[in-house]
Amino acid sequence: MTPVPDPPLAAEVRLHEVVGPLRSGAVSLDRFVDELCDRIEATEPRLRAFLPEPGRRERLHREAAALDERFPEASARPTLFGVPVGVKDIINVDGLPTRAGSAIPAEAFAGPEATIVTRLREAGALIAGKTVTTEFAHAEPGATVNPHDTEHTPGGSSSGSAASVAAGTAMLALGSQTVGSVIRPAAFCGVTGFKPSYDRIPTDGMLYYSRSVDHIGLFTQSLAGMAIAAAVACESWAAERVVDELPVIGVPDGPYLDQADVEGRRVFEDTIAGLRVQGCTVRRVPYFEDIAEIAARHQALTTAEYAETHAERFTEFGALYRARSAQTYDAGLRVDRDAKQAGLDGRAELRERLAASMDELGIDVWASMPAPGPAPRGLQSTGNPAMNLPWTHAGVPTVTVPCGPASNGLPMGLQLSARSMDDERLLGWARAIERLL
Repeated sequence: MTPVPDPPLAAEVRLHEVVGPLRSGAVSLDRFVDELCDRIEATEPRLRAFLPEPGRRERLHREAAALDERFPEASARPTLFGVPVGVKDIINVDGLPTRAGSAIPAEAFAGPEATIVTRLREAGALIAGKTVTTEFAHAEPGATVNPHDTEHTPGGSSSGSAASVAAGTAMLALGSQTVGSVIRPAAFCGVTGFKPSYDRIPTDGMLYYSRSVDHIGLFTQSLAGMAIAAAVACESWAAERVVDELPVIGVPDGPYLDQADVEGRRVFEDTIAGLRVQGCTVRRVPYFEDIAEIAARHQALTTAEYAETHAERFTEFGALYRARSAQTYDAGLRVDRDAKQAGLDGRAELRERLAASMDELGIDVWASMPAPGPAPRGLQSTGNPAMNLPWTHAGVPTVTVPCGPASNGLPMGLQLSARSMDDERLLGWARAIERLL
């Protein structure tokens, strides 16, 4: 007799549908906390998106009561009043230890609460918990599974953040990206992921992989929710710059797109063809012929800075590092100064080159794949970040919009990237595309 598979854990719980009722009091915050904790307790034995937290329900009730006391009048309540947020476990949260997916004592990562966490709290958010990350936001996976099929990876390194939003146990989550750790898991889990322009969200209070590259990014169920979250999280957000029109789309043909697998390329080409039929202007141009050189510069820079980040900690706790983390530390020590500087120089050069090309070609956004294909089977790897690398290296804003499914039923996404600091317009353009998808 064929065993019946467990049902998917994904749930349609959308930030933009929750914020209004919570602020107005139409939904009791106390009851909402209980329902959230019930959902966490029901899903976590299989999903494993959050770090275990004894007393989570009691803590959240205390924090909800403090919110109600602070903002008794609905009209005075802040934007994210009562919204539960998952925080990747490399980002410091007062009262919750940081372990960075490792066996190292939490005291080794202790520090002030991250500015972004404080900013979300001031906007009324409740911290639902710390979410599972690969070790040091690198290659050694955690225990989180894909909510759509638990035999598949949720992606990484922000595994728990993507999975918790997809499962409805967080309405918003924080992740980080050094190559593809926000955009790829968002695509694998069927949610929206946004990596803003470099440093648009403050990165203090987090364990860096690479200080010169790392971004903090956001996960929500949809772009309507992302617009709300980004306006709170990003520095100097200018809502008046958000557009509501279809962009001119550029497709970077050549060796970069050729990194995709057959299924990933099929879904991408079908999506682009559909957008063109529905009125989008699409311009295909040869681009990133030097993708191998860009990837090599990015690898040298980030690996060197990883070794710098971990130098003192590795001296004391090196025996507790898992194999790939230790190997990366050793590799970082071998990167010479010139190679690291080439990576730094290359970031600025690529950012300028992208902007100049977009101006010349009349392109608003680049469209590409957020991963070579759907989430791979198994939990030994979180997937290949090659499709995310050039946009992260350049530090330009990037968002993924669900567009699947793949032939096996798993979610797929469309990755959209714009000029540096064009974050507001990117989300507007992406929302126009989302309506067509």
